[in-house]
Amino acid sequence: MRVIFMGTPDFSVPVLEALIAAGHDIAAVYCQPPRPAGRGKKDRPTPVHARAMQLGLEVRHPSSLKGADVQEAFDALNADVAVVVAYGLILPQAVLDAPREGCLNIHASLLPRWRGAAPIHRAIMAGDADTGVCIMQMEAGLDTGPVLLRRETPIGAEETTGQLHDRLSAMGAALICDALERLDDLVPQPQAAAGVTYAAKIDKAEARVDWHRDAAEVDRQVRGLSPFPGAWCEVEGVRVKLLGSRLADGQGAPGEVLARAEPGDLTVACGRGAVQLLRLQRAGRGAQDADEFLRGMALPAGTRL
Repeated sequence: MRVIFMGTPDFSVPVLEALIAAGHDIAAVYCQPPRPAGRGKKDRPTPVHARAMQLGLEVRHPSSLKGADVQEAFDALNADVAVVVAYGLILPQAVLDAPREGCLNIHASLLPRWRGAAPIHRAIMAGDADTGVCIMQMEAGLDTGPVLLRRETPIGAEETTGQLHDRLSAMGAALICDALERLDDLVPQPQAAAGVTYAAKIDKAEARVDWHRDAAEVDRQVRGLSPFPGAWCEVEGVRVKLLGSRLADGQGAPGEVLARAEPGDLTVACGRGAVQLLRLQRAGRGAQDADEFLRGMALPAGTRL
């Protein structure tokens, strides 16, 4: 099929690669414009932009799709379908209507649960046992369109947003290729009216850990916010990101480092229960596994975070 691809972050890259591997003709790639990044604050192309350029594809990055000239240029691509995955701009009706088969979105949740911006983070933070990927026909509402295909997967007990992100990206790439191959035979299923939830964009104010909360909540917060923005606490006045955890046995005052079962163990008491911290990152340094972190920052039993 002749496909317009619309995506921006790392999550979208495997989908673009899969469409090409499946033999589809990429008419153009749409992504967010380059933005200042790094110490020099120079404009940096998005991951999709960079990969599309490597593949020799035409890249367009309008700041909006509302202009008549932008919409006419989109329509002139004469596409069979647009594949949209984490693009980041609202698609006006004229854009939705331009491809012959419409616009298909790859959404990283089991719709109608977790419509919106941060479905992977929210699924982990809420303690969902399962999540998945949906291929949805796009319409004007926020992730409200009928679903063509869906695939479920369990969320691992120690899985972080970063790890689940990579799994769902690969699942989405395979599923959209399946959908395009069987498009004429698929029957769109309207989303259920019950069970709608919204995955609000992650606010950095959510990231500071309150050790008075139950261990299960703290564990989900750490895993759900890893790697970005990263749950954090202060250790003897030093800000430390917490990037991996699991539930653990033990009790003590909230935030208290408990006696070690083995040298690399870093278990911290919560309001109820405890969590074992598996991966941490001091400000200005790289992420480290707990045993390596403890070699550079000794935290004896009784230390309060």
